[in-house]
Amino acid sequence: MTTRTSRAWMLALALTLTLAPGGTARAVERDKPTPAPTDAAQYKIVTASPTGTYIQIGRDLAKWVAEPAGVGLDVLESKGSAENVRRMRFEPGVKLALVQSDVFQAFLDEAKAGNAEAGKIIRPLRLIMPLYDEEIYFVARADSPLNAIHEIKGKKIGVGPIGSGTALSARTLYQLMFGEPLPPENARYLSNEEALAQLTVEKSIDVAIIVAGQPAKLFVDMKPEARKFIKMLKLDEAAPETAKARKTYFPATIRAASYPSWLADDVPTLTVKAYLVTYDYGLQSTVSQLNRFAESLCTNFDKLRANGHPKWKQVKLELPPLGRDWRYYAPMEKRLRSCIARQESGGRPLNAADAVAPPRTGACSEQELVLSLCKR
Repeated sequence: MTTRTSRAWMLALALTLTLAPGGTARAVERDKPTPAPTDAAQYKIVTASPTGTYIQIGRDLAKWVAEPAGVGLDVLESKGSAENVRRMRFEPGVKLALVQSDVFQAFLDEAKAGNAEAGKIIRPLRLIMPLYDEEIYFVARADSPLNAIHEIKGKKIGVGPIGSGTALSARTLYQLMFGEPLPPENARYLSNEEALAQLTVEKSIDVAIIVAGQPAKLFVDMKPEARKFIKMLKLDEAAPETAKARKTYFPATIRAASYPSWLADDVPTLTVKAYLVTYDYGLQSTVSQLNRFAESLCTNFDKLRANGHPKWKQVKLELPPLGRDWRYYAPMEKRLRSCIARQESGGRPLNAADAVAPPRTGACSEQELVLSLCKR
C-alpha cells in the first residue's frame, strides 16, 4: 500500500471514529445479533455493509421478531440489494433479504427484456412487506464548486460496489436526469469507506453516492471535523433534471437532527423504498416457520418501533397494492392480513441444482454488470 493510499484509509477511518467519554478515539463496536434458541429453525437474512441501515434493521428483526417466534436468524453482511437478490435465490439458508425497490424492478425489467438469468433469479422471489424510504446521499468535497445534485453530469462518481443497490440507483438516476448512461470511465465501484477516501484525500472522484436510511451509522459516527472535508449536494426542485428523476424516485430531506455533529441545516434529496423479501417456498416446515415469523412481526410491531432503529417509526403495518409483476408471498400475506385485521378490530426449498448459478460471461450492458448478471 502506498503512503498516499495509506493516508486515504486513515482519513476514512478518522471520519468514522467517535470519541470515548475520556476523549480518546475508539472504533464503534458492532452490535451482535441475539443468540437464537438451540431448538429454533436457523435461517439467514442478507442486509448490507456494517455501517449501513440494513444491517441494523436485520438485527432488529432477529431480536424482536424472529426470537419470539422461535426462529434463529443470522444477520449477514453483503454488498447490498443486487447481491441480496442473488443470495436470496441461490444461497442455502437465506430465507429473507432487504432489497431496494428500484433494484427489484431492474431485475424484472431485465427478465422482461429476455435475460434468462434475471428471470430465473427474480421470478420466484416474493415480497413480505414494504418497509421505509432510504435517502440518497450525494457527497462532495467541502471545497467543491458543486452544490446541487443535477450538477454531477460528467463528473467522476463513486457509485457503490458491483452488486450493490447503490450502484444501480446511481446509474438509474444519472440516466433519468441526463438522458444518457453514466459513462463507464466516470463510474468508480467503491465501498462507502473507499469512496470517502478517494473523494477527500486521493481526490480521484468528484462525488460519492451513498444510499442509506437515516440516521445511517456511517454518518452518525462522523466527528465534527468531517465538515471540513465533505458536504452534501442539495436537490434543486426548479431544475428540469429533478423532474426527470422524480419519475422513479421521490423527494426527501436529510435532517440535520440526524447528524448534529456535522450537518448544520436540513438537506433536500431523493429517496428509494426498501422491501423485506423472501422466496416462494412450498415446503410445509418452511411455510410454518415463516408464518410464525409473520405473526410475530405483526404482534411485536410496536416493540420494533419503540426499540429498533429510528426508521421503524416510518414503517406502516400494511400491505398496499403492488405494481405489475410484483407479488406478496401468499402464506405470509394471508397471516399478516389476518393479524392486521384483528388488531384493527379491537417455501419450497432450494434444490441442489439451484445452489450455484454463475453469472454468464461475454458482452453485457452496464446494468447487467451492476446486477452481477454477467462478467466482462
